[in-house]
Amino acid sequence: MKVHEVGLSWNVSSPVGSHVPATVADQALEQLLRSPRLPEAMRRLHAATRAEAKKRRYFYDVVTEQQKAEFINGEIVVHSPVKQCHSEASENLFTLLKMYVRKYGLGVVRHEKILIILTRNDYEPDICFFGPEKASAFTPSQSKFPAPDLIVEVLSESTEANDRGIKFEDYATHGVAEYWIVDPMAETIEQYLLQEGVYRLAVKVKTGTIASAVVAGFEIPVRAVFDGAEQLAALQVILAE
Repeated sequence: MKVHEVGLSWNVSSPVGSHVPATVADQALEQLLRSPRLPEAMRRLHAATRAEAKKRRYFYDVVTEQQKAEFINGEIVVHSPVKQCHSEASENLFTLLKMYVRKYGLGVVRHEKILIILTRNDYEPDICFFGPEKASAFTPSQSKFPAPDLIVEVLSESTEANDRGIKFEDYATHGVAEYWIVDPMAETIEQYLLQEGVYRLAVKVKTGTIASAVVAGFEIPVRAVFDGAEQLAALQVILAE
């Protein structure tokens, strides 16, 4: 993944994947609220917020359908091409989930090129699922979407810090009920469920099966995500049910 400065000179001084634990941020805020420097901090915060909003509007103007790009903490992040193992795992899982959801009319599943608009940041997850309540409001020309009910991110060396960092925190903050992290190199899947506003690890699996908590009845062999023959067998089971 690389940060691409499009048309503006934007300072990229820290990794976009870094984030501060909520408890530390809360402590810093409490300290600031008791500080005589609060008015100056508020002035700087408002200025930074206005500047970031301007950059975000610019991002919406310049991003194209051909790019996979995200807006994270005030920066445009353009993603590099993925490796074969990433592509295969992503496509295998997407196909299984899409066919299952379509067969039972459970909502919609989207793959990679769909822009999720959150309060501060905009992401293009590898896979996302919207339940029927959200999906029913979508229009054919819609290009910006709300927080999904399930998100899957497939790791790569350049995205892992964000997938486990800012995205992990942001998805939880915006109520994404279930989050899967797929590691195509280690061939593992981590399933996180939202509990009291934070993600808790439900399972981390390499073999056996994995079942979604959000998509009712969706359960697949773990190997079906990483192996073409296993994926085909699992797909045939879904279609035959």
